[in-house]
Amino acid sequence: MVDTYEYLDSTPAKQARLAAVRRYQLVDRPTEPAYDRIAYIAATIVDTPIASVTMVEENRVWLAACYGLPVREIGAEPGLCASAIGQDGVYVVRNAVKDPRTVAHPLVTGDLGLRFYAAAPIRTRDGFRLGTVNVIDRKPREPDEKHLRSLEYLAEIVADELELRLMAIRGALG
Repeated sequence: MVDTYEYLDSTPAKQARLAAVRRYQLVDRPTEPAYDRIAYIAATIVDTPIASVTMVEENRVWLAACYGLPVREIGAEPGLCASAIGQDGVYVVRNAVKDPRTVAHPLVTGDLGLRFYAAAPIRTRDGFRLGTVNVIDRKPREPDEKHLRSLEYLAEIVADELELRLMAIRGALG
């Protein structure tokens, strides 16, 4: 597993990844139905009250879509999305108050009371991990392989949608 801070803070890699996030022009935009549907499907499949599609920027995580939580951005503190993009597979936190990666995270210690988190990184065709498709619960959970694989497939669908978006952006400019 790649160390999260190394992945996020290595200057050339960081700048290239941030440029990849920007090229899709999804951050600071209204939600789009395709991503809203993916968040809803993720929550439904894993049976969680919260799910989102995120883009990880330098100092924040932009929620391109969110089901069950009325926010559009959160901090990029380690332990959740910013850590999930630092590895290839699904990142799982079964009980956040007992996991050293997340025990001090504001979403764990604050009003949300996050206990369970699972996220599949969204990977572009050129290998950048931009964000996640993730699910959240307020109680600890033990996900099964079917749930984790579903998150990976949904993240792949988001990556496909992003490529279609990029083609539309380039077509509009061209």
